[in-house]
Amino acid sequence: MLHCNSSELMQSNCPFPHYFSTTLFSCNLSYLLCSFLGLLYQEYRDKSTREEIETRRLQDSQTDPEETSPSEETPSEAEPTSTIENKAPPQINLLRNSNSRFNLWQDLPEVQSSGVLSILQPDEIKLQEAMFELVTSEASYYKSLNLLVSHFMENERLKKILHQSEAHILFSNVLDVMAVSERFLLDLEQRVEENIVISDVCDIVYQHTVNHFSVYITYVSNQTYQERAYKQLLQDKPAFREVISQLELDPKCKGLSFSSFLILPFQRITRLKLLVQNILKKVEEKSDRESTALDAHKELETVVKACNEGVRKMSRTEQMISIQKKLEFKIKSVPIISHSRWLLKQGELQQMNGPKTSRTLRTKKLFREIYLFLFNDLLVICRQIPGDKYQVFDSAPRGLLRVEELEDQGQSLANVFILRLLENADDREASYMLKASSQSEMKRWMISLAPNRRTKFVSFTSRLVDCPQIQCVHPYVAQQPDELSLELADVLNILDKTDDGWIFGERLHDQERGWFPSSMGEEILNPKIRAQNLKECFRVHKSDDSQRRKLGSRNRQ
Repeated sequence: MLHCNSSELMQSNCPFPHYFSTTLFSCNLSYLLCSFLGLLYQEYRDKSTREEIETRRLQDSQTDPEETSPSEETPSEAEPTSTIENKAPPQINLLRNSNSRFNLWQDLPEVQSSGVLSILQPDEIKLQEAMFELVTSEASYYKSLNLLVSHFMENERLKKILHQSEAHILFSNVLDVMAVSERFLLDLEQRVEENIVISDVCDIVYQHTVNHFSVYITYVSNQTYQERAYKQLLQDKPAFREVISQLELDPKCKGLSFSSFLILPFQRITRLKLLVQNILKKVEEKSDRESTALDAHKELETVVKACNEGVRKMSRTEQMISIQKKLEFKIKSVPIISHSRWLLKQGELQQMNGPKTSRTLRTKKLFREIYLFLFNDLLVICRQIPGDKYQVFDSAPRGLLRVEELEDQGQSLANVFILRLLENADDREASYMLKASSQSEMKRWMISLAPNRRTKFVSFTSRLVDCPQIQCVHPYVAQQPDELSLELADVLNILDKTDDGWIFGERLHDQERGWFPSSMGEEILNPKIRAQNLKECFRVHKSDDSQRRKLGSRNRQ
């Protein structure tokens, strides 16, 4: 049986390229996308990520970790064998879901009747599926955006309730975002119509990201004000609350909340980057399609980073102003507000009184409460005083902090660590013995105070060890600055963990670090799958060698 990839197929003289022409496929494309549009983007995204989780679970269980030989090739490195060639046309059964309302590229009647499945290599079929998902998910996303505008934004009752300025904050530039999505989708549709075997989509992604996707930065940067305005309207305007509730009950919304529509642009631009990553993992190495995918991914990463920075900048500025108002300096005043400064962690710890030699005394009276504000470049040590104020009695640059954990000191000194200020507010070295409320809280403080301190497990960026990995099976929203929000199907390296159920992880696709409950994920036990995840991650970022040296540094710490 002849096997080839799509680029070879397009360049060959075989009769199939003509058979897969526009005439065969374009007339059915509108019908095809309409069937996909039965799902709103929220539903589509949830089903897609759930299937990704189940696929990884199945892969993880296929090989017994105890039987895995280091000399064996990973699945991504294995070459097609004659056994594969003698099998029936390849089907990606792992991605099937009998409850799903959307099909795969290979399930399309036009594809199955054309005979192309007997010609393309299995890896090329997987690539076609990845590109096809990008197109169909954009169609679903556009449907949801259109519903946000037509059903909510343009509702006459809602227009009468909202002041023009309130409507502007609530919906921002969503019309611009929808127009960009429509233009993007039309170009993707045109590419699919050219041939059943999709030549590429990342070149289209690249052009639209460079020329049009800045509208996402504007929309997402407004998110802080948008959320606040929505909460305020629900609280202050009963008529607004009533109309929104009625609109949400409409069958068109399929039980989805108004807020789930408002957050769509931020979710989409992030997901789009992951879809391009998925394509990049499947294209042939050192090919034109790999180069195009790398370019598209790099531009999308720039937009996503700008979106994240836009959101953080808005919230950080307000937070810094609030903290500044609460601080009273017993020492020389330190200016808190700075455009390059943000809060990493704050909270109460217990300070041990007396010299270090007194730590063997077992009495809680040795400790008194102190309060720490840790910024990305500064530590401020305070005591809480009446009136929700904090009196600052010491400070130090974050780069001049060192931590040391105390071990086997007995129950009364459990979760105690030493904090050293190499140069404090008085230009001298100072030490504090601090007690946290739990093991996880102690470790979280130690990692935040001294981020370069070696963690329990070495990060994958060192390539020195087989780092433990976990995949997210429950979404998580960060509650503290040192925590990491998780999306379904995120894969992370486990850098540290505590006995009371917390993990310090580094997400593979963007190297963001933070803490999250261990109950949010399932550990990946198969070493071959872990190795494959790392290989794919390095491939995604191989276009920028300097970035590889900095993996793990682009985070809130």
